[in-house]
Amino acid sequence: MSDSNLSDGQVEGLLLEFANEFQPLEKFDQLIKLTDSRTGARYCECHIKGSKIVSFGTIDVPLDPEEQSDYRANRDIVLNSSAFQTMKEDAKQQRSFSNIVAEYTKEFDPQHPLKIIGGQHRFEAIREALNDKVDQYHGVKVYLGLDIAQRLDVQLISNTNIAISGDLFDRLQETFQGPQLRDWCQSVGLLESGQDFADSYERGGPISVRMARTFITDYFLGTKVDTKKFDFTDTTPVVCPTAGPDTEWETLKSDNPKLWSNTGLLEAAKEFSALVKAQRGAFSSASKPRPKPDYPEKATNVAVMSAWAYVAGMHQGNTTRLKRHFDLRKAAGKDPLNAAALANGRHKTDAPNYRGLGYRTDPRERGRFVELFYYQAEQGGGITPSAIDIAIKQYHVKQAVLEVEKAKAKVRET
Repeated sequence: MSDSNLSDGQVEGLLLEFANEFQPLEKFDQLIKLTDSRTGARYCECHIKGSKIVSFGTIDVPLDPEEQSDYRANRDIVLNSSAFQTMKEDAKQQRSFSNIVAEYTKEFDPQHPLKIIGGQHRFEAIREALNDKVDQYHGVKVYLGLDIAQRLDVQLISNTNIAISGDLFDRLQETFQGPQLRDWCQSVGLLESGQDFADSYERGGPISVRMARTFITDYFLGTKVDTKKFDFTDTTPVVCPTAGPDTEWETLKSDNPKLWSNTGLLEAAKEFSALVKAQRGAFSSASKPRPKPDYPEKATNVAVMSAWAYVAGMHQGNTTRLKRHFDLRKAAGKDPLNAAALANGRHKTDAPNYRGLGYRTDPRERGRFVELFYYQAEQGGGITPSAIDIAIKQYHVKQAVLEVEKAKAKVRET
């Protein structure tokens, strides 16, 4: 259990200050100070007028106001949601909402001491209803004197009520760990300056925490591959888990204390960022026919990203092949990844609904892309229909070899 640094007396003082300022429906002696036994967080539950909530509340709430004040922990408001539209109409019809979760604190943004942690959509609905002179009491759970660990916990449980996305969960966890991953992504171009990770990744938007972790993890996995044994080694990249603990990621950070300054990784990430921009840039001309929506964003497909990082790690000791790998982004006359050719890449064993290479993210797709990027780094010439066909066939040959080796190993065990 992680207790706040505030004493019971200090929390009691905060509760009195809150009651005097917000004048809840409950009198001060009716406000019961409760404790979450798992985290030690103190809170009370009460009812507050919408005008008070909106006048002295804010949904612009950082998770870590001291170290990462520019980055928000809660999710974005979904303005076009039909449920949100219904909620706004309900508020105008004098509906009284409940389960709004907030923290009362003047440690930052003292003009808005009620920091809305859960219930951003309800806050906006209440605000719009006030424009129609509707001012109802609403149920609010008010936390007092939270430390950063307790604040993260409240963020998570509050957003879980609206089916928190895995990407948002990961972002909250990473924000709690510190700004290192975000700062690193901004420095190499995977995120723009001042940009935060996606709370729910969408094509063309900022990358997610999971994508960043996957890129780094696969780079280091690639460095462990003996390229002399490439044809007999399982070279399937991984995709980091989401919406839960990632023990391998934590181990990787622990094993690499200079992770954020690793020169090979930095160079690879900058080169990949350049590939992403080059792929998008190839379709930016208005004079060209409108591409399929996924073509400009093909580099951010997780199978592509993980395999590219994996091969970059594998070739850290081979400057010639590494240069060919990086120079892929300089392809002339077409998009670097040749998305149209990828879409025609398939194997005789593929199901009829297989749409071609670059649409899925499963292990087979990731393994095929490793073969493709490895072949391109070996031969040069970019991504061509011939290279795609050879890589896919090589992947299946390798899988057959690996299956034979597994069978032999089982026989030896028995």
